[in-house]
Amino acid sequence: MPDDDDTAGTGDRAALGGSRRRGTFAVGDLVQLTDPRGKMHTITLTQGASYHTHRGSLPHDDILGRPEGIVVTSSNGTSFLALRPILDDFVLSMPRGAQVIYPKDAARIVGLANLGAGARVAEAGVGSGALTCSLLRSVGDAGAVYSYERRPEFAEVATGNVVKWFGHRPVNWTLTLGDMAHDLIQRDLDAVVLDMLAPWECLESVASALAPGGVLVCYVATTTQMSRLVETMRVQGGWTEPRAEESLLRTWHLEGLAVRPDHRMNGHTAFLITSRRLAPGTVLPPRKRRPAPGAYGEDYTGPGSIRDVPEE
Repeated sequence: MPDDDDTAGTGDRAALGGSRRRGTFAVGDLVQLTDPRGKMHTITLTQGASYHTHRGSLPHDDILGRPEGIVVTSSNGTSFLALRPILDDFVLSMPRGAQVIYPKDAARIVGLANLGAGARVAEAGVGSGALTCSLLRSVGDAGAVYSYERRPEFAEVATGNVVKWFGHRPVNWTLTLGDMAHDLIQRDLDAVVLDMLAPWECLESVASALAPGGVLVCYVATTTQMSRLVETMRVQGGWTEPRAEESLLRTWHLEGLAVRPDHRMNGHTAFLITSRRLAPGTVLPPRKRRPAPGAYGEDYTGPGSIRDVPEE
């Protein structure tokens, strides 16, 4: 049976509206300290505490009551820029139980799923809670996020990260320890996001949960996963023609006349597969575009192949 909201029990449940503080720093605020080399350190402000680093100690009281964007100095004279972290920076520094969905992919998922204030979305494979934070912020207080995770240790890490980012446990977030393939009980959802090894195992339950026109976004790492997922959707029916993409992010070096791409970039992390739920009983017209030669030849053994048909 699903075990709603009991995975970690960390933090009081509250609305999202008050989670993005402004004004002067207060006890409990997250602060991002950036050293002269550009390395970022995230701390939670506590009265009377100090942040210790090889560059000296820095009393939290030197930051409390002061505005964002200040420079504070450690005991050995090192200067740190103090700001509240943005979600991108927090995700890259958060404690991890499983690999996080990077900000470049999380932003794209939010866009592909067409999420906005009041949307209702479910996700499977909560991991470390990185995408959960983006989903909750996108749907706002009027929306709802339903997360499913099979592994309790991942659910515990994700809960801690969500609570740390928002400062409390959002009242519109339900975390269920269970398998979405069997335990998904929500209906008329606007979107579902799958980040798991075998997303095709959840297609039937997701089809029942999504409203007609609802969006399915799947995050898969390999081409073999991508092919099996897409072909299973085609065989199952009830979905628009799936679309696949990946995002590559390259930053630039900017210094006087030395304007060039950075030597390192965020390359392939995963493929994003997107499709929408058709109305019950709807059958798509046959595809007019011919498959590539050999795409479904005798060597093809995936969903819908001759070898995939069970023998009588």
